[in-house]
Amino acid sequence: MKHSNVAIFVPHNGCPHCCSFCNQVRITGRQSQPTEQDIINAVEIAMNSRNYAPEKSEIAFFGGSFTAIERAYMIRLLSTAYHYIKDGSFCGIRISTRPDYINDEILTVLKSYGVKSIELGTQSMDNEVLKANDRGHSAEDVEKAVMLIKSYGFSLGLQMMTGLYKSTVEKDYDTALKICGLKPETVRIYPTIIMKDTKLAEYYEQGIYQTYTLEETVTLCAKLLKMFREHNIEVIRLGLHSTEDIQKGMLAGAWHPSFGELCFSRLYRNGIEEYLKENSFEKGNYTVYVNPQEISKATGQKKSNTAYFKEMGYLLTVKSDSSIDKERFRIGQNLPCGKF
Repeated sequence: MKHSNVAIFVPHNGCPHCCSFCNQVRITGRQSQPTEQDIINAVEIAMNSRNYAPEKSEIAFFGGSFTAIERAYMIRLLSTAYHYIKDGSFCGIRISTRPDYINDEILTVLKSYGVKSIELGTQSMDNEVLKANDRGHSAEDVEKAVMLIKSYGFSLGLQMMTGLYKSTVEKDYDTALKICGLKPETVRIYPTIIMKDTKLAEYYEQGIYQTYTLEETVTLCAKLLKMFREHNIEVIRLGLHSTEDIQKGMLAGAWHPSFGELCFSRLYRNGIEEYLKENSFEKGNYTVYVNPQEISKATGQKKSNTAYFKEMGYLLTVKSDSSIDKERFRIGQNLPCGKF
């Protein structure tokens, strides 16, 4: 069973900056601040769900700068959640916050209330990009916060964005490399979405900013996904969750309701293409065998992967084979498995 979160959104509360891309109401789908009763309601619903497993479930405070909110309010939220940690109903609390709102005093408080995981909104490790997008912190702030978080024994997650104003594919790739050097346990990758009523929307409408296309973003994020996996860093999210508010409030950007699936499909395409070239396959008809749960990823959305190879002269038929592990494939009957 996969790890799961009971997500409690704290939209924009306490955040000292309004980043160029931020419209929290649209992104989180709510404007009001959560109460202790909201936490209790969300937790009780989760505990009564079919897939609930205490040892795999965390209560997560997302959506704003959790450690920047008013301290008494923060402690009330933590205290309510901590009740379920103490009685074993959940394995811990996860919070997301800014790197410049991490210090010894804050980490001591978080530790005392059962927080196990801290995610930092890194977004970029390029100071020019951070400044251009009004982040209000530097790459050096990220590095300092990471060291402090690790010294307290928290699990570390980092969040990055691709396609920000003043960024490039090369800068995004370099950000991912630097994140790998910080050795977080988890990463989230969010392609930039241009939301209404943001500074990015102004730049976009003025014609001074255009983020990457969906194709460019999938190509980049597939490479980043592979990089993080090679460094044993789990990518726990690719792209924003699909909500009606995002679809209504979005002006432009590389958004897709199944963005993660597109990236994994691209990994299959890249892996198969590389395997065909390395093993000098002649053009022709071949059968690609994959794990039964990976058929759609290997085939590609709307059979885009098989269409891609058809243009190259390879007519590939994708079939299932339960003996093959996930993220591996075999071409023909006797060749060893390839891996992306």
